[in-house]
Amino acid sequence: MKSDFSQIFEQQISSFLLHPVFFAPLPLLFILFFIKWQFTTKTSSKNLPPSPRKLPVLGHMHLLGTHPHRSLQKLAQKHGPMMMLQLGSVKTLVVSSAEAAQEIMKTHDLNFLNRPESEINRKLLYDFKNVSVAPYGEYWRQMKSISVLQLLSNTRVQSIRYIREEETDLLLTKIRGGSVAAPSSGVNLSEMFMALTSDVVSRAAFGRKYSEGVSGRKFRKLMSEFVSVLGGFDFGTFLPWLGWVDRVNGLTARVERIAKEMDEFLEGVIEEHLNGDRKNNESSEQKSREDFADVLLGIRNNNVAGIPIDRDSIKALLLDIFSGGTDTTYTVLEWAMTELLKHPKAMKDLQTEVRGIVSDRLEIDDDDLEKMKYLKAVIKETLRLHPPIPLLVPRNASNDAKIMDYDISAGTMIITNAFAIGRDPSLWEEPDEFKPERFLSSCIDFTGHDFHLIPFGAGRRGCPGISFAMATNEHVLANLLLKFDWDLPDGAKGSDLDMTECTGLTIHRKIPLLAVATPV
Repeated sequence: MKSDFSQIFEQQISSFLLHPVFFAPLPLLFILFFIKWQFTTKTSSKNLPPSPRKLPVLGHMHLLGTHPHRSLQKLAQKHGPMMMLQLGSVKTLVVSSAEAAQEIMKTHDLNFLNRPESEINRKLLYDFKNVSVAPYGEYWRQMKSISVLQLLSNTRVQSIRYIREEETDLLLTKIRGGSVAAPSSGVNLSEMFMALTSDVVSRAAFGRKYSEGVSGRKFRKLMSEFVSVLGGFDFGTFLPWLGWVDRVNGLTARVERIAKEMDEFLEGVIEEHLNGDRKNNESSEQKSREDFADVLLGIRNNNVAGIPIDRDSIKALLLDIFSGGTDTTYTVLEWAMTELLKHPKAMKDLQTEVRGIVSDRLEIDDDDLEKMKYLKAVIKETLRLHPPIPLLVPRNASNDAKIMDYDISAGTMIITNAFAIGRDPSLWEEPDEFKPERFLSSCIDFTGHDFHLIPFGAGRRGCPGISFAMATNEHVLANLLLKFDWDLPDGAKGSDLDMTECTGLTIHRKIPLLAVATPV
């Protein structure tokens, strides 16, 4: 879940149970649910995947813990790679092996293309018009085609190289300034990576930055709220009979406010493009460059797509790209630098490669990046150990299915634990150790073809923005290792580095990454 599912649920349910409206009939309700639970548990004749013992009403919610990807990994080690959970009223299949993931995302992909629906997602995501959550069908196919061919193709990624280069140069300047101002305490790389990815994606999608000034602060606050609420816990989804609690505790009103403010922001972006206000102060070269909003408006005006694209569809796609392309990209950079600081030999090996290939030149080009095999291995190993969204985006079973001899009923939510697969000892030698060398002699990739490594999912629902994200990650990481030597503040050693994760759908470091940069 986006926010700490277990903690939020415990807080919500605790305050709810103390409410006098609920407290009086509590014993009777639990007796009734206990009877129903016992009856349905004992009369099932299907061959269901193994399941831990569950509680009446709550099911297995209490087992998720503060880091669900780790809790589910441990449960899978006991109950198997396909495990059935009951999250309130939602039947949930947890997939924790490469073989099971391949069954879901390749062999039976068509049956698992839909997403679970929630009222929060409906309100925030334009009634499911985003390509990430749209129901499988003609509309989704057209939106996916536009994303892959028009917005995130290799040609488009190359056309915005100038944005990556300009924003990376600004990042390097900030680091130099920070290293001069506070040479021993270090620079906040987490904060800098967040700002960089936000600026790269907003320039590519919207045509300009939205990170500076009053409007920038307002936008950052709005996006933070959007991410924290999107996909978060709501009673209406998991315990429908308690759906009214979402209105009482203010969640419904908060979601409606965020949806309204986000729509107003995206409407402003579209109006800027339609009125030409954004380009008034740009050079002729800048005016000739199309951003994603330009492309989408052109598709709408020329009726290029097979179905009509309205303003909500355009806003939904822009929101998809920005929300999906910022958090995950900066997370990879943050964990890659964390692991390199924790493992000085890997840091040295990568520096040797980067500096050897670039030699005396000041700039890194795409041909250089293609030659950097160890750089690519470092990124793969980072994605294996720290997939940005460790439980991926859930899927839904459209029809009954037989998966690895187990019966999976229609309507079951599918959670794929990419974190557990990336640390499966049957697939990886010393799975918890950071060893980029394992990929130097391996053709395993993260694009969805090798189910050993699926940080971005696979199949038709795989992330379409992999090339966009990796182009930024490779360019930034190579420049950081080319231009600076790196150490931890106050003479700390790599073994002292705090690796605690935050809670949420996207897993960052809990404590911002501080590092000392020495220009070379």
